[in-house]
Amino acid sequence: MPLIVKDYSWTQTETLVYINVPLKGVKAGKVDIFSTDEYLKVNFPPFLFEVILYAPIDDNKSVAKIGNGVVIFTLYKKEESIWESLALMNVDKETLQKKRENAVLKAQEKAVTDTEAKAIKKRENEKYALETMMKLEDEERKRIEEMKEQERRRATEELEQWKEKQRKEEEEKKAQQRREIQKLEHEKKKKKDEMKTYSKSVSECPRKRTTAKTGKSEEISLPPPRSAGSIKIQFTPRVFPTALRESRVAEEEAWLKKQADARRAVNADVSELKDLKEEERNPDWLKEKGKKLFATQNYLAAVNAYNLAIQLNHKLPILYLNRAACHLKLRNLHKAIEDSSKALDLLTPPVADNADARAKAHIRRGTAFCELELYAEGLQDYQAALKIDPLNETVNADAEKIREIIQGTVPDSL
Repeated sequence: MPLIVKDYSWTQTETLVYINVPLKGVKAGKVDIFSTDEYLKVNFPPFLFEVILYAPIDDNKSVAKIGNGVVIFTLYKKEESIWESLALMNVDKETLQKKRENAVLKAQEKAVTDTEAKAIKKRENEKYALETMMKLEDEERKRIEEMKEQERRRATEELEQWKEKQRKEEEEKKAQQRREIQKLEHEKKKKKDEMKTYSKSVSECPRKRTTAKTGKSEEISLPPPRSAGSIKIQFTPRVFPTALRESRVAEEEAWLKKQADARRAVNADVSELKDLKEEERNPDWLKEKGKKLFATQNYLAAVNAYNLAIQLNHKLPILYLNRAACHLKLRNLHKAIEDSSKALDLLTPPVADNADARAKAHIRRGTAFCELELYAEGLQDYQAALKIDPLNETVNADAEKIREIIQGTVPDSL
């Protein structure tokens, strides 16, 4: 049976009620306070303070503070007035029990309402956070796209400038050749005129000779010198390194014709190659250009060069392998995986001559998988590379790191 606290004190104004309840030595951590707009209870065993308020209060604004051995309530009245007493007088047990039950029900309803309000607020906050995150991601995506577009334009401008430079150099070279040819023709013509003049003078001036027998000089006429000329010699170009006696000329010429026709047919379908010169429409030339761009860290321009080379010849695995390296630098990981896989498909059958290329393809595809946190697939490629080159210490160390990541013994980083 709890002990009812009766030595409390209270004061009021027209809007506020102040109640001081002594804790009688009980620690603040053992005090339990329960309140509604009509009911107030403080339970601190073995003591109990309970009161049915004279008039309703605003439970949301009202506060309670515990300190210095007392509980101080500051209650806000719903209606401004002066109470005749703190509690309703002459309340029987049945009414008190009913008030308690109503207070508990109101408290439960308030708890449910507060819970629902918190849930709604939480959903609204989550929705707002999601919308904000999506907005930031969109802005970041747009920024990246703009950077890529700027890089593409810059690479295109550099390519155009390079082509313009090549065109001017070619024109200058042709002009220099024309000047040299004109100079040679002028010198040839001058020499020819000099020879004609000399021949004429010789023919007009008879030569004299003295005979040994008579001691008299005789005039003789010498024939004019022959006119100058040039002989053109043309050599048949040898495309194949075999000696003429060992080759089959007819078959070689037919093969070369087919290759030229196929190259012209492919070039006609590629609109990007219209501005290139004939010697530039060559996969090997574009491959070397891509290597130079990669060496200068101009990866996007290198990708464009390899794209054109692949359109000219899509059967060269080295083009896909080099483009995969560019995509790794640009963080285009899925494209790096596709190019590495295509290179491996073309590097068949596996022989000693393509072992180095196959190992590089496995390593680059494995690196892309690990960057995507697909460590199991990445480990398979590194193991395949080790089967090709088991003495490669760097690949062996990277494979060991991937195993540790899969087993959870090191952080997820390579």
